[in-house]
Amino acid sequence: MTTPFPFTAVVGQDDLRLALLLNAVSPAVGGVLVRGEKGTAKSTAVRALSALLPEVSVVPGCRFSCDPAAPDPACPDGPHETGPGTQRPARMVELPVGASEDRLVGALDIERALAEGVKAFEPGLLADAHRGILYVDEVNLLHDHLVDLLLDAAAMGASYVEREGVSVRHAARFLLVGTMNPEEGELRPQLLDRFGLTVEVAASREPDQRVEVVRRRLAYDDDPAGFTERWADEESSVRAQIIAARALLPSVRLGDGALRQIAATCAAFEVDGMRADIVMARTATALAAWAGRTDVLAEDVRQAALLALPHRRRRNPFDAPGLDENKLDDTLEEFAEQEPEQGPEDDDPGPDGPGGGGGQSPEDDSDGPQGGDTAAQPEAGEGGQPQNSGEQQPVRASEPFRTKALSVPGIGEGAAGRRSRARTEHGRTTGARRPQGALTKLHLAATVQAAAPHQLARGRAGRGLVVRRDDLRQATREGREGNLVLFVVDASGSMAARQRMSAVKGAVLSLLLDAYQRRDKVGLVTFRGSAADVALPPTSSVDAAAVRLESLPTGGRTPLAAGLLKARDVLRVERLRDPARRALVVVVTDGRATGGPEPVALAGRAARLFAADGVASVVVDCESGPVRLGLARQLAGELDGTAVTLDELRADSIAGLVKDVQRRAA
Repeated sequence: MTTPFPFTAVVGQDDLRLALLLNAVSPAVGGVLVRGEKGTAKSTAVRALSALLPEVSVVPGCRFSCDPAAPDPACPDGPHETGPGTQRPARMVELPVGASEDRLVGALDIERALAEGVKAFEPGLLADAHRGILYVDEVNLLHDHLVDLLLDAAAMGASYVEREGVSVRHAARFLLVGTMNPEEGELRPQLLDRFGLTVEVAASREPDQRVEVVRRRLAYDDDPAGFTERWADEESSVRAQIIAARALLPSVRLGDGALRQIAATCAAFEVDGMRADIVMARTATALAAWAGRTDVLAEDVRQAALLALPHRRRRNPFDAPGLDENKLDDTLEEFAEQEPEQGPEDDDPGPDGPGGGGGQSPEDDSDGPQGGDTAAQPEAGEGGQPQNSGEQQPVRASEPFRTKALSVPGIGEGAAGRRSRARTEHGRTTGARRPQGALTKLHLAATVQAAAPHQLARGRAGRGLVVRRDDLRQATREGREGNLVLFVVDASGSMAARQRMSAVKGAVLSLLLDAYQRRDKVGLVTFRGSAADVALPPTSSVDAAAVRLESLPTGGRTPLAAGLLKARDVLRVERLRDPARRALVVVVTDGRATGGPEPVALAGRAARLFAADGVASVVVDCESGPVRLGLARQLAGELDGTAVTLDELRADSIAGLVKDVQRRAA
């Protein structure tokens, strides 16, 4: 067995260590999500925590870790009698990102169930993690169907396995700990809310601290057992403190004043639902117990807010993480040991308050010339060039909106998502086939049909159905997949003319939100001047794409062909990395092509290369004004794709609805 790195030997990362220890004191806090760049001891600290947890008492021989003092009456290995148990170390079970559903929840032996009528169940990782830690490294990359199972188990404290009329249920209460690198994409909001606490970690910028990290790591790698032995006293001290805090926890008093501060803080930061209030209360109580106190203080409430609220106040993936500590301090001070606030008749907003005649608001100021007002931008000159400069300053994106559903035609086999049709392990059943490897989803009717013709030869006619492995049939299912959505954005001077870039950025931002919700990867190619650039290589982090989009300058000529060819190169490389993920190219342009010899003809040839590759494409037509050349729709035809205007891109647009009705009628 590998000797884990000692928890007390981790350098720095105070918030991370505190969050893990609070969950060790009170598992009801609900787990920890650790966000940070690679190489910041996230996994090391989590694995080290398991060695600090006190041993658990279990029923001898029970595969589901039942507590002998209160055994689960529905345990598949039960019923158990109450009595003395055996002690074993608390487990830390790792859930691999690529695990199957059967590996997570357990599996039934379908062959024995059909042939012998025996309900034989093999426990999965959820059963192994009961009364311990379930650790998911790179939790943001976990497939959606596994996320759904985790959500169900975390909400109910139990796992249910139902296959072809056979049902098994067992307890599954565990401390959920996940680590992730935000650059690789965000978590689904439902799973994000299930983590009680969140911690942002980063490598220290202090040279002395970095030196100490390297020194300890090298010493551990040279002699793990000896290094661990040198930290044994510190580990024992922390373990004893955890045990003492657990014993003190029931005696900790959470007064009305602290509860009012918790409620006011959650209301001030506009978090959804009531889970944040409950988690803050449990965290503040655990903090007091960890400090050896029986009363929750304001400092406990403040620390609980810093750990429990940052991931709950994000409304979309483009919101900056974190918490405004000045606002937090003001809220706590306002509601410190104070009676409920007085009625509105005592409030005097003053002349500059709500409804007053005060001057222009900060929001109004932001629309002025210095706040990005498009009216202050220089007019475009000939060839799309601004009259006074070859480049304009970046403009703000307009408000995002809900977009029409864009999808890739046909049926794929890529990673699970929500955009396009695909053959998956989950979804509606569309047929049956022989299993390739382990059987996961039995198609009962097809299995019986395959076994029926052989019953006389097997000598069991009239004595029940004899099913052999060759008769088993796997259900084929159709679900949805996530795609690679590659944005090819025209940032030339012609796009900046008539101040369209704000609307264009708003449209791309809306499509990025849609890609986030549908679990897509995204990439961003821009073209302007004389060349095209990969502003963002394909990634699962849509917020990274939003940041690049925000700072995108405009101006210069329109090298449309260069943009298309650059996008084709990006897709070629990505196809080698992930052959199963299908691409959807979204070209955002007015269709003009300028610069270089024969720019229009060259753009047409580049578009026909895309069509020959069979890449699905959509052209967002950004042309405006009373006279339109229709160049973007012509480009869509050469790409063998579809064209939509900025207005038609909206899901609730009248033009879009009429077009959908006409398409269905045809």
